[in-house]
Amino acid sequence: MSDGSATDQPAPLTGLTVVSFEQAVSAPYCTRLLGDLGARVIKVERPGLGDFARGYDDVAAGLGTHFAWLNRNKESLGLDVKEPLARAALDRVLDAADVVVQNLAPGAARRLGLDAATLVADRPRLIALDLSGYGTGGPLDHRRAYDLLVQAEAGGCATTGEPGRPAKPGPPVADVGSGLEAAVAVLAALVRRGVTGRGAAIEVSMFDTVTDFLGFALLHARYSGQERPPIGMSSPVVAPYGAYRTRDGRVAMLGTTNDAEWQRLAVQVVERPDLAADPALATNAQRCEQRDRIDAAIGDWAREVDLAEVLRRADAAGIGNAVYNEVLDVVEHPQLTARNRWREVGSPVGPVASLLPPWTSDAWTTPLGPIPAVGEHTREILTEVGLPADDVEALAGGVGAPTAATTSATTR
Repeated sequence: MSDGSATDQPAPLTGLTVVSFEQAVSAPYCTRLLGDLGARVIKVERPGLGDFARGYDDVAAGLGTHFAWLNRNKESLGLDVKEPLARAALDRVLDAADVVVQNLAPGAARRLGLDAATLVADRPRLIALDLSGYGTGGPLDHRRAYDLLVQAEAGGCATTGEPGRPAKPGPPVADVGSGLEAAVAVLAALVRRGVTGRGAAIEVSMFDTVTDFLGFALLHARYSGQERPPIGMSSPVVAPYGAYRTRDGRVAMLGTTNDAEWQRLAVQVVERPDLAADPALATNAQRCEQRDRIDAAIGDWAREVDLAEVLRRADAAGIGNAVYNEVLDVVEHPQLTARNRWREVGSPVGPVASLLPPWTSDAWTTPLGPIPAVGEHTREILTEVGLPADDVEALAGGVGAPTAATTSATTR
């Protein structure tokens, strides 16, 4: 498979237009995925202010790292949608849209007539998606929702860390997970529209996403009435599975998923046939009960060998293994470098680094269009939808001219 740059074929969603009312992470991640698949994404932002994630920091050459991560392949339309002239212009843009995505504050989209149900009632072929913290109904649907808050409410933090020391998973699981679920739902609705000709109103909530991601932990709690305590860098349901410090001060990750792998780990890697032959360690359930004993044995062995030897033996025995890396280690990770995963995209501050999307295909070119300045495309978009020139000027004002820094680094 290629990295997406070996063909000039258009990406699958080329020709479709997505309009977004989005902030921060969840909805922007959804629409970035759609843009990476070729859709035209028009991001409606407050004139002069824009998505507040633009200002989270200025580390990406002067641009916020959150914003640089989530907003390539997008155009920015600067409109105050509460103003009558701007709203009339927006309606023209919505009439030409295939998909609308929003994650505005609770109740805001409904007050503006931008919620999915209202939009689809007026435009039956439209696919509209509301991405919220807690969904519609229930005692929490009024709450603002941020990643940490939802993860805590939904039990995600309780499964991370150590007993008495819960932790938020590092990646924003509620944000990214709900954005991914939203993109999947939009793609399914597009397929359905191709068959039936009808659009769809869709709702995705961050809370529902995290509870779904809990999976076996939630089912275990429901059926057993008990909660497995978090155990740091290990698994509550498999043993051995964890982190082991090596002689050269590195940390090796080793994992088994079945009894045969345990046998190979004990005999071929750790060279402890006595452990492999112990009937008290024959099954995974037994090994979980004696996790401390097994981890101590593997830990004692690992401290006497270097990381490279641990990995060599594990590979030779067909045992899952990895290296514990810090984030700085991953910036120049050989797996990213060898597969040319880092690219550059244009932005208002010049070229910035961006990873290719996770999928690869020889069937299309992955677009890597620039990150927009606030309102950069206002004049172009409003002219395109037929707004009178005087109205375009009234709304676009002094914004809308692309900058050389934005346009010069587009990568395909």
